[in-house]
Amino acid sequence: MKKFIMLMMALSLAVVLAACNGDSENNDDSGNEGNEDEQASQQQEMPEPDLEGVPDVVAEVNGEEITKEEFESTYQGQFQQMAMQAQMTGQEIDQNQMKQQTAEGMVGTELIIQEANNRDYSASDEEVDETLNELAQQNQIESTDEFISALEEQGMAEDEIMSQVETQVKIDKLIAEESGDLEPTEEELQSAYDQFKSQQEQMSGDGEEADIPSFDEMKSDLETQVRNQKQGQATQSIIDQLREDADVTINI
Repeated sequence: MKKFIMLMMALSLAVVLAACNGDSENNDDSGNEGNEDEQASQQQEMPEPDLEGVPDVVAEVNGEEITKEEFESTYQGQFQQMAMQAQMTGQEIDQNQMKQQTAEGMVGTELIIQEANNRDYSASDEEVDETLNELAQQNQIESTDEFISALEEQGMAEDEIMSQVETQVKIDKLIAEESGDLEPTEEELQSAYDQFKSQQEQMSGDGEEADIPSFDEMKSDLETQVRNQKQGQATQSIIDQLREDADVTINI
């Protein structure tokens, strides 16, 4: 029942792990030439998820079970992203660590779901439609009908999809209520731009001038980036508070 929301809220793990692998491509030319055959071989080998030994009940959160099926669905979605990153960098994925982090992330998601359902939030048809549209756009799907059809092809019934979208609306309200103002300040936007500019200059190499968009050209993207960062921090803060009083058992 929670599979869709688990998948939507578990993206931060892949982002964090991918960032750890992000600085491995700026080697000198002679080193790259010496390893071309090895790198080509690594890029051809797509790693496979290791799901051996996953228990039937991966975790319990205040009496609610996170099942093997839910865990495997979430883990495989994240692993696919990490496998593509690993294929490009040649670095191996620590699957034991990734399983632990996936389980922890799912526990946090379950705590958020429980808290959102325990509060007196409602989800209007308009809010559900708006959230559906946002989810479709995030997944680069042109319409909500196509988005629903794609989920149905994965084995979800339409009433289950709509129920989970309603829960997502409640989760959004919980995060908004607890986090306060998430609008980025000019100082935060400038800091994000300066960081981006510095990264681009480092990647351009010696003697080359980086073609960097201006602050005004990037402002809309920077606002989205900073807002998402602040929302992620607020969400983690809520999870940390809920975890203090929660009854949690992780079996993996």
